Amino acid sequence: MPENEGGQPPLHEPHVEKASRWLPSLVWLIPLLAALIGAGLVVKSFIDRGPTVTVSFRSGDGLEPGKTKVKFKDVDIGLVRSISLSRDLSKVLVTIDMRKEASRFTAIDTRYWVVRPRIGASGVSGLNTLLSGSYIGVDAGKSEETKDEFTGLEEAPQVAFDEKGSYYTLHGETLGSVDVGSPIFYRRIQVGQVAAYDLEPKGRGINMKVFVKSPYDQYVGKNTRWWHASGVDVRLDSNGFKVNTQSLAALLVGGIAFESMNGQKPAAAAPTGSEFPLAADQASALREPDGAPITTVLYFDQSLRGLSQGATVDFRGIVLGEVRSVGVEFDPVKKSFRMPVTVDMYPARLGRAFQKTIDEDQRNSAGPQVLERMVARGLRGQLRTGNLLTGQLYVALDFFPNAAPVKLDLSKETVELPTVPNSLDELQTQLASIARKLDKVPFDEIGVNLRDTLKSANVLIKQLDAQVVPEMKDTLGAARKTFSTADQILQKDSPVQSDLREALQQLTQTMQSLNALSDYLERHPESLLRGKGSKQDKLGEKK
Repeated sequence: MPENEGGQPPLHEPHVEKASRWLPSLVWLIPLLAALIGAGLVVKSFIDRGPTVTVSFRSGDGLEPGKTKVKFKDVDIGLVRSISLSRDLSKVLVTIDMRKEASRFTAIDTRYWVVRPRIGASGVSGLNTLLSGSYIGVDAGKSEETKDEFTGLEEAPQVAFDEKGSYYTLHGETLGSVDVGSPIFYRRIQVGQVAAYDLEPKGRGINMKVFVKSPYDQYVGKNTRWWHASGVDVRLDSNGFKVNTQSLAALLVGGIAFESMNGQKPAAAAPTGSEFPLAADQASALREPDGAPITTVLYFDQSLRGLSQGATVDFRGIVLGEVRSVGVEFDPVKKSFRMPVTVDMYPARLGRAFQKTIDEDQRNSAGPQVLERMVARGLRGQLRTGNLLTGQLYVALDFFPNAAPVKLDLSKETVELPTVPNSLDELQTQLASIARKLDKVPFDEIGVNLRDTLKSANVLIKQLDAQVVPEMKDTLGAARKTFSTADQILQKDSPVQSDLREALQQLTQTMQSLNALSDYLERHPESLLRGKGSKQDKLGEKK
């Protein structure tokens, strides 16, 4: 180091050496502080760490580890950590790290699903994912039990757990055009939606789970009727042409409607989970209960073209039932085909009195005898045309007193109801019979004979014209002259008339004299005896 005058070092150098000795200790403070901050973040992350769950999906489309978020009501509550395949390669396992405040999302009834753009019965959803990407939606369960493995839904649930309302189960024959999310209507107001559906255990119909929002669930009572409100109801009756539909949404995606039997608010609301039958239309739903149907089979020997499943079974204008099935059977005895038509009939539609009689007879084990007595009186089935334009047929039941007697076989499981041909078939049979008879007529021979007869008549007419007609003209001329002469003779001023008149007068006078003589002889018969006696004396004298 340079020295000042006198050989002494500068005064400030000792200060510089002291500062350089403390410089390394300040450098080590920076990484130490960073380590402390990192440790604090680790501890905070461990403290704020929530549960970890694994959700299985059919596909991992749109999901990315470290990017895909888990949201509840558009609030981030977790993040996808990893995605892997199950051992059997049938599912995708998604591991999710949840936040600390998301501990409620481990309840066993919690639902997870992937939110993607979808178009369904309830409308268009998930459009915001077109820019931000797919995310996992979640609906918190209410159960106290928890788990860390879940099966994800393929579609978003229609009803959240925190939404107020009531669930009901409907039993119908077919699903129709209804789907999950289809609307539920009450007086044309949308008050709920279809939550789920599945087949009945025996496959005879469907079970549909529906949700009605609060406060509209107060209008669902024990006597509430439900029906399909899908499509358009078109009617043509004496009041004109009517078109009825619930809404445009119901027309496009289907729907369900309900109403009480009397059209008023029920006295007590039906409890959640209640079960109701689902009718095909409003008219069927609001009709009086039909009760248990009676299944019978009718055999026809004619074409069933135009008769389809669901066709009407009519009794004098009353819809008594409907056709269940139409088929064909081969009769090995008669070596011919028969056309069986199975129908379901509802006796309750004939009135309460008839239903009461049926019920009493069934209690007395004599129910089939009622049908037997009706058949004995002439009850028969007949096919009739319901629409001349489309050729649709229906089954008509009526009494035919002149029908041939039939003995019912009540031992069969399905009773066979006798039938009669319809009027058109009878007319066709009669026309066929007339045609067969006409076919036997020898029209060729009749034509030949008629032609020969016409020739003979033509010859006869020529002869009459050549021979008889002139003679008839002469005869008519002579007769005219005779009548003219007779007319002249019979005129009033003719001599013949005068002589004839005088002769008639003399004849009249003679008759009058004879009448006077006859009267005298009747009054004096003795004069006649005297005359006879004198005449006899004179004859004796002569002898």
